[in-house]
This record gives sequence, C-alpha cells and structure tokens, in this order.
Amino acid sequence: MTQPTPSAQLRAALDLAERAIPVLPLREDKGPMGNCRACVKNACGGRPNMKTPGPCVCPAPCHAWAAATTDPHVLTSTAWAPAWRQAAAVAYHPGGAELTVVDLDNADAIAWARQNLPATRIVPSTRGEHWIYRGSMASRNDARPGIDIKSVMSYARWLGPGTGTLATLPDIVRALTVKVPATVRPASSPATGSAPAGGGQCPHRSPVYLERGIAMAEQRIKEAADGVHRAVYRLFLAVLSAHGRCGCLTESHIGRLFTAAQEKGESLRHCEDAWTNARTTLGM
Repeated sequence: MTQPTPSAQLRAALDLAERAIPVLPLREDKGPMGNCRACVKNACGGRPNMKTPGPCVCPAPCHAWAAATTDPHVLTSTAWAPAWRQAAAVAYHPGGAELTVVDLDNADAIAWARQNLPATRIVPSTRGEHWIYRGSMASRNDARPGIDIKSVMSYARWLGPGTGTLATLPDIVRALTVKVPATVRPASSPATGSAPAGGGQCPHRSPVYLERGIAMAEQRIKEAADGVHRAVYRLFLAVLSAHGRCGCLTESHIGRLFTAAQEKGESLRHCEDAWTNARTTLGM
C-alpha cells in the first residue's frame, strides 16, 4: 500500500527533528494543536498555555511545548496524522534545543535590541524579528514593551534558519525575565557592594564566561543614553542573576561595575542602593 506523501509542514518538522530541534504543529491562529485523535482542535478541553500539557487523559503530553519532540516515529504516527494534515505551520521548543528566542514585535523593540543586545542569528517575523541565542532560560511574555522571551516551557513559530552566527545568551537577556519594580526603593540601611557568599555549583566552564559578562555589563552601562538609574540597576541584576550564587563574583568585579556607573554620573550611594536592591530582588 502506497504511503501518503507527508505534508510540507511535516517534512519541515522532520528536517528540524533531525537537527535535534523539538517540533510540534500549529493551527492557522498560531496556537498549538492537540496531537492525538481525542485532542484535535483542542476537543478535549486541554489548556495549550505553554505551562502544562492540559487536563486531558492522553497517554502522553499532546499540547504546546510539552508535546514537542524530535522522535520521527512520534511525528509520523497515526495519532499525530490528523494534526499534521490540518497544520498551518511548524513550531519548536527553543528551550528543548538549548536556545532562546528574543521575539521583537515592532520597530521600537528592534531598535532597542540593536542598541543593547549583542549581534546573533536573526530571523524576520511577520511584524518584527526573532533574535536567537545559544542557551536556555526561563520564558516571559512582555519582558519589555514589544518583547517576549521564548525558551524553556514555551514555543516559537519556525520561520526559517535566519542569518548571522548564534551568540551565547547574554546576561542582559536573562535579566529581562526578572520583574523589575516600577521604582527602585533606596536601601533601608547603609549598604556596601559586597559579593554574595556563593556556595552553589559553578556552571561556568572557564573564567572567560564571567569576564565577558562583566565587560558586557560595563559597556552597557557606559552606553546608557537615558534612564541611567534603571539601567544600572537592571545590569547589576543581570550580573547577579548569572554569577551571584556560585561564588565566582569578586569584589574586583563589583568595583568595575561601580566604576562604570559612577563614570555615568551615579553616586557611590546610588550604586550601593542599586546593588542591595538587586540582591534583595533575587533573594540573596
């Protein structure tokens, strides 16, 4: 018996799966499809909200990012066939491929990225661009106006390979998932820019990773055109979120950050307040 010819979407999905990128089918409205007979068009009442597979009683996750797979036998299975026949596009789970997508939804968001983020692979999207970095992190919608972060427990539409070379996920992107208070309150008591005690497992392969993070934060502080207080706080937060729990960060590194901030006009007290508030936000 002649096997049916795979749809264009399924062929694209199988090609991505061969490159270790977990994939899933999307509806015309860009929503994820239920990938089994009982869940086609979300008939089971599942919740394709990128957080859980849904309340259905299927033998395996069949919704959203949790359904993404690189297994060709699953992708071409009878259970998934209805979904692929109706699929309008292919999505992938960036976190499952150790990637992060910075989804820039408008011209202002793109301008911000060009000013603040390191160059990386760029894929044009319907309304903006996807900037893709090597490394996974927590996802967050509306991380900034017009910017979503799609990585772990999220999915992104596959829009092609893009152009440019993948860069390592920078600290400034990691910091975007940490909610920043509308106003940064001064520390309630005198503060000093001390390094956290550490004690966690160090994830850094070499000191070069830390050095690059500190140098990038220094440069971003120096380039801040306005909102210097907020920029300093956010970058202190970025450095601490990436390097503050494992004991790598030294007083020398902190001194470099403080120096960069003071050269932009920040007082020592403002630096100390920003550092203390960043540590408090991260529970350090």
